[in-house]
Amino acid sequence: MADQPADKKFFENLSGAGKAIGVLTSGGDAQGMNAAVRAVVRMGIYVEAKVYFIYEGYQGMVDGGDNIVEVSWESVSSILQVGGTVIGSARCKEFRTREGRLKAAFNLIQRGITNLCVIGGDGSLTGANLFREEWSGLLEELAQSGKIEEEAVKKYVYLNIVGMVGSIDNDFCGTDMTIGTDSALHRIIEVVDAIMTTAQSHQRTFVLEVMGRHCGYLALVSALACGADWVFIPEYPPEEGWEDQMCVKLSENRARKKRLNIIIVAEGAIDSHNKSITSEKVKDLVVQQLGFDTRVTILGHVQRGGTPSAFDRILASRMGVEAVLALLEATADTPACVVSLSGNQAVRLPLMECVQMTQEVQKAMDERKFCEAVRLRGRSFENNLNTYKLLSHRKPDTELPKDHLSCSTNFNVAVLNVGAPAAGMNAAVRSAVRVGITEGHTMFAVIDGFEGFANGQIKEISWGDVGGWTGQGGSLLGTKRTLPAKYLEKIADQMRTNNINALMVIGGFEAYESCLQLAEARARFEEFCIPICMLPATISNNVPGTDLSIGADTALNAIVETCDRIKQSASGTKRRVFIIETMGGYCGYLANMGGLAAGADAAYIFEEKFDIRELQANVEHLTEKMKTSIQRGLVLRNENSNENYTTDFIYQLYSEEGKGVFDCRKNVLGHMQQGGAPSPFDRNFGTKISAKAIQWISKKLRETYRRGKVFANTEDSVCLLGMRRRNLLFQPVVELKDQADFVHRIPKEQWWLKLRPLMKILAKYKTSYDVSDSGQLEHVARHSPKEAETGAI
Repeated sequence: MADQPADKKFFENLSGAGKAIGVLTSGGDAQGMNAAVRAVVRMGIYVEAKVYFIYEGYQGMVDGGDNIVEVSWESVSSILQVGGTVIGSARCKEFRTREGRLKAAFNLIQRGITNLCVIGGDGSLTGANLFREEWSGLLEELAQSGKIEEEAVKKYVYLNIVGMVGSIDNDFCGTDMTIGTDSALHRIIEVVDAIMTTAQSHQRTFVLEVMGRHCGYLALVSALACGADWVFIPEYPPEEGWEDQMCVKLSENRARKKRLNIIIVAEGAIDSHNKSITSEKVKDLVVQQLGFDTRVTILGHVQRGGTPSAFDRILASRMGVEAVLALLEATADTPACVVSLSGNQAVRLPLMECVQMTQEVQKAMDERKFCEAVRLRGRSFENNLNTYKLLSHRKPDTELPKDHLSCSTNFNVAVLNVGAPAAGMNAAVRSAVRVGITEGHTMFAVIDGFEGFANGQIKEISWGDVGGWTGQGGSLLGTKRTLPAKYLEKIADQMRTNNINALMVIGGFEAYESCLQLAEARARFEEFCIPICMLPATISNNVPGTDLSIGADTALNAIVETCDRIKQSASGTKRRVFIIETMGGYCGYLANMGGLAAGADAAYIFEEKFDIRELQANVEHLTEKMKTSIQRGLVLRNENSNENYTTDFIYQLYSEEGKGVFDCRKNVLGHMQQGGAPSPFDRNFGTKISAKAIQWISKKLRETYRRGKVFANTEDSVCLLGMRRRNLLFQPVVELKDQADFVHRIPKEQWWLKLRPLMKILAKYKTSYDVSDSGQLEHVARHSPKEAETGAI
């Protein structure tokens, strides 16, 4: 294409013509595997390669016959929202023998398959790598026994392997998240939320056993997401005497009128002597020592079931497309690689480096080197553990410095929410309050944003006041869109009256503008010369300086869930196209990512201009689609994507042009996207970035405390904490001004626009896709303990 920039790399130059790709799922199933299969099939067909399903994992590869089938575009229709794996998965002893691998190689050669995409755990991927290493020897053997021609040995000289990790345990080193983990957390949190309501009626203690034979990720993250009293994981056994410590903590919590205790146990939990800690053992201990009414709930395979979350669908779709690109670019010298997620970026890593590191974790645990095991798990795991430790151990007053009332550890820190409510705000407030108290500060809550601030609606908030907040949607502190500019004098008065030394602002674009206004007002009001930190929290995900905002994941799940239901409503009826309007202001994040996760045919957004010709082309595309076996369509439209081409207009246009071919229905999702309990991702994201922000505030307070008062007036003392690609970064709000479009309240550059072509490719549109970011094989990063502080979420 003539208009493509020279420094960018576009995948149109990569052709799959003449290549055959086999896709299989192996090991335990995980939600999102189908989304990965769908992406591999459609991307493979898109680049003109032949794509084959290999049913029943390696067993199907060994058995051959009808287990290896060429597939079409329609073969993967309607599987995006299905849990498990539609192509089946099986453990295969025969593939572990050379004889079995010989049969598998013969079956692949018969169909010309020399590219394999394996979706499974570390065992499945290790098996694939061995198969690749033996490939040429297997072919020689087949030729010698006369099963294949010598020509075939030369033609199919090497086998390419690309892996994607499908595992609900998140037990594979080298990736922050594996396919299925987020969905498993959804199942766990749904159960915890349900248990909380019954348990609080009876003053009960619940012991929950979650999956994770060798990895405590699910237990740890669900403990963070629900504010559990205690968690047991294999990588971090409790100290000697934990039995008494746990019982003291439970009875203290009960004495503080907490009606519910939750203890989470990973199925592989151990003590420091490598002895198993079971849920029954924990229950018996609580009953014997405290006499509390205690129940055990073992979640089991519920965690593997259900529909995949929006996060897993997007992750799997991105990884599937990246896997096909990796196969197209592979040469005889390319090592088997695995597509991973680092922060918010898809990366390729050498498969065996990841497997080796995963095995090192187990070795460290066997040798009781638990700190080493946690470090090897990676930055994300270590951050989770550190945040949990911060939040779960309330420091008694005796542990604070003796002179803490007069020394510089005791400051007054205020927290407030600004803008529209977003799920996860309460988790962030809870985290701020508890970490602040642990750091020795007095925490204040501001009711109803800056309007409440001006009216003096400020009160001290204690450790117990925020109990049970993580799972609450909306904003318990109250929130208003009002900016501080017209109340500056009153707010300054209140700050002086309450001696506020630092401020945490949680909210969306209004919160960003508010922090800018406070920074600019410092010349007039010395009261604003204090550390100020903003956390992005908005369903629209439209804040400059961050790839993700608290609340956007919950909204995305609400959209995807509704789209699933709407699509299903047409099941068995005549041909139908649904037009759905999403929120987001001028930001198309929800429409675009919702479209990718729900398998939409088109998504109209403000950031990408469209005209009547494009609308017409979309109608024609859907008309063609209706001639196939797929007889329904889904179109998303961001509420402010175009002032003239409204949802009504598009609905009427589609209805008119589709007459006789399909009929239309429209749906405006409205505030449903803003409500509901926060998703596990939003609970944890809010909890972790809030804890990090309070630690930054503490550091700034110590740095700026001079002669009995805090004075901070540098640009870097008013920051936004955002996630940029792979890291969490504190960025001065003033420096982000150039990156913001204040008229439309969106960032000028949005990372997710790069994913826009994926939705189009998976909906069968020809498009251009910039792959400059991908293609480089990296090495597994072994970080030092310090690195975890800056690390991924």
